[in-house]
Amino acid sequence: QVQLVESGGGLVQAGGSLRLSCAASGRTFISYDMGWYRQAPGKERESVAVLSWSHGSVYYADYADSVKGRFTISRDNAKNTVYLQMNSLKPEDTAIYYCNARAGSVNYWGQGTQVTVSS
Repeated sequence: QVQLVESGGGLVQAGGSLRLSCAASGRTFISYDMGWYRQAPGKERESVAVLSWSHGSVYYADYADSVKGRFTISRDNAKNTVYLQMNSLKPEDTAIYYCNARAGSVNYWGQGTQVTVSS
């Protein structure tokens, strides 16, 4: 059974940092695109950062414009884990953050972790 389990969310003041982790289990995800999405109250879920599998050997990182220069996505395939380092957090970053693993039509989601940034 495939599971994605997020951790690392919490309450932080504006300007602070958090590191989210997503531990994947149930299969290997080396060739999967893995990323982070978020959903704020009253808003649609949006892509934050995605590491895409490209050309069979390279991962390409894509970031939302709102987080470029502040967030960094990385992955450790040996641990089947993807990370999101979030720096210079802003109140508008407050949302539930979801981990995603995708390959073609196959799509897995974690249960989400709350990130709250106070002003």
